[in-house]
Amino acid sequence: MQGKTAPNSHSIDELLTLMARLRDPQHGCPWDIKQTWQSILPHTLEEVYEVADAVDRHDATALCDELGDLLFQVVFMARIAQEQNLFSFDDVVTGITHKMIRRHPHVFGDTTYSDERAQKQAWETIKQQERTQQNTPPDFFAGIPTAMPALRRSQKLQQRAAQVGFDWTHWQEVLPKIQEELDEVSAAVADAEPFERIEEEVGDVLMGATNLARLLGVNAENALRLSNRKFENRFRRVESLLQMQGVALADAGLERMETAWNIAKQEEKQINGS
Repeated sequence: MQGKTAPNSHSIDELLTLMARLRDPQHGCPWDIKQTWQSILPHTLEEVYEVADAVDRHDATALCDELGDLLFQVVFMARIAQEQNLFSFDDVVTGITHKMIRRHPHVFGDTTYSDERAQKQAWETIKQQERTQQNTPPDFFAGIPTAMPALRRSQKLQQRAAQVGFDWTHWQEVLPKIQEELDEVSAAVADAEPFERIEEEVGDVLMGATNLARLLGVNAENALRLSNRKFENRFRRVESLLQMQGVALADAGLERMETAWNIAKQEEKQINGS
């Protein structure tokens, strides 16, 4: 669409009207009528992941479609709230608009920041002020949802702790800590410790890796998602190479699969020019 209004375009008001009709107790859709916040939450999360998938694939057409699906989930939840006289979609829009204006005084006010670091510090200060005004019980990690993907949440927890100086000064300092955690995994396994203990030590390794990512300016969740995609694509190529030899994956054996894997890696390097 090249940023232009598409023919037969529709407004947000029409989408809100459509949602109201779907939820109409007399003439709406039976499935939509019976939904609750809890029942549609899995669908909402699925749409978020599908947006991420479209972004990873640089697929603008798919992204446009998935953003529409995600918007529909927002409208759906807001409609349920409106029916219970809790809040409306307009309240959602008003709230986020005010929040963004409040958090960007350098754009919508006279505030100036010396650099991006100062801007980020101010952003966190404003967020802390917002939490204080909400009269919620004191909680240093408030605003970091427990339902957030664990890898992302780990990085957010560490980022919050770093704001008060609980942090390494350089990413290289994290490497010995990761090795220490790996050694503790090996020791726990060698000592036949309970599974819960081994699980805990593996978690410490993952947390150390997310800290390394944070100090390098890498989003750990994005990095792992991209690595997952790379593994997936490469393994598909392994399957394809074996099929050309008339060999099924289940019958190939590790040595033959590793050979195909290395071929797939080399092909990637040639495509990427590295």
